[in-house]
Amino acid sequence: MSGADRFLRTTAGVAVARREIPALPVAELADAVVTACDGGLRVAAWFGVPRPSGVELVAVLADDARAGIALARATLTGPAFPSRAAACPQLHLFERELAEQFGLVAEGHPAPAPVRSQPPLVAPAAGAPAPALPGTGELYRVEGQEVHEVGVGPVHAGVIEPGHFRFQCHGEQVFHLEIRLGYQHRGVERALIGGPDRRTIHYLETSAGDTTIGHATAGCELIEALAGTAAPPRGAALRAIALELERLANHTGDLGALAGDVGYLPTASFCGRIRGDFLNLSAELCGSRFGRGLVRPGGSGFDLEPARRERLRAGLDRTFTDARSAIELLWESSSVMERFETTGVVPREDALALGLVGPAARASGVDRDLRRDHPGGAYRDQSMAVATAASGDVHARARVRWLEMEHSLAFLHATLAALPEGEVRVPVGRLAPESLAVSLVEGWRGEICHVALTDRAGRFARYKIVDPSFHNWSGLARALRGGQISDFPLCNKSFNLSYCGHDL
Repeated sequence: MSGADRFLRTTAGVAVARREIPALPVAELADAVVTACDGGLRVAAWFGVPRPSGVELVAVLADDARAGIALARATLTGPAFPSRAAACPQLHLFERELAEQFGLVAEGHPAPAPVRSQPPLVAPAAGAPAPALPGTGELYRVEGQEVHEVGVGPVHAGVIEPGHFRFQCHGEQVFHLEIRLGYQHRGVERALIGGPDRRTIHYLETSAGDTTIGHATAGCELIEALAGTAAPPRGAALRAIALELERLANHTGDLGALAGDVGYLPTASFCGRIRGDFLNLSAELCGSRFGRGLVRPGGSGFDLEPARRERLRAGLDRTFTDARSAIELLWESSSVMERFETTGVVPREDALALGLVGPAARASGVDRDLRRDHPGGAYRDQSMAVATAASGDVHARARVRWLEMEHSLAFLHATLAALPEGEVRVPVGRLAPESLAVSLVEGWRGEICHVALTDRAGRFARYKIVDPSFHNWSGLARALRGGQISDFPLCNKSFNLSYCGHDL
């Protein structure tokens, strides 16, 4: 029996009764996850649920080839669980998080450091260590003559979020980069328990502030799945329009910032302004440059009448023309290309092993995009082109962003031209009790996964969010290995990961 045969097969956006999810012994579940990932599935979420008898472990695997989800669970009654991070590196952060949240020990984990500082979700087992503060604990160290450490952060020389980066170097060459986060932990998952209520949508919109539409869409699709409803076609189309505008704004900002990191000021200056123009198009939709208030359970909080639709289409063409002029300067500059090419390489096999998602994965030749592989809402009606590159370097991560912007433009024009008629929002009733649902959304950074389990009253008993940054920080560490420490700012910006999205 293959690992995948041990799981319940379903799809994103469909609720299932919790009792239908196969319950396996803990070691068998861990082995089944490894076997399934060896067979082409990947870990979307792996988390714990407090139970009176202990901790229930829940595995959520994505099957991109079949547009499916695989679910299984196990009940852990002791103070430890078997680690499989060495065999399946996708699990390493999930296992560390499990140990931290529940006061457990991941037996055999190769690097059991804390993920973030937070009170355990349940009372720690007897003798379990107290939760560590961010940035504390033993760090990996390379010993040897002339090997030295360079510590960066958590306070940085700019208005950016805090994170600690510890480099093991020989001269300029980086042997190893260890990333310690957790300074932005806000307890969002904990605050969502007991919902949905009036606060829920605001927590979803601010899970990662630059991904308002992505996280709000994932959360609302989850609520709709548990309520047995769906956004009407017009409301789903408006969500998709907002999601692609969010992608255009952030990709533009990232390409400008990459230009700034190598001192190429024309593109850096232009893109700073053009990013604002794309944000203003989101404001044309709903009055908020970040899309606050647009995505709501049951559909969209705003409609788009013909006059504003025409202004949006005209503004989109005008802004994209400016973006093209500014960004194509990058590819024409030999000095920029010399800094981008062969810098911060993540080979395809490493991207697959680490479970990278989004542009970071596609830049390493991983042909993976939820808009095509797990389409929901308006993406079911249009085939979405997927941009990939093979070199896995800074240039590839920049180029994939630009290609995605071109694909987003085509999608937006097609959707605006054929915007469905009808209502934009439908009522959402009570959530199904004792059920589980998964939503998957391709945000601008990559895969956003939300999972909710309800109690007997149909309220959230556990809510799990996996931001794409949770998968991709390990990719940044891999990109620096063997490179120059002076390449760190450029590599860091080429991933542009979220600290607060990781520190939920």
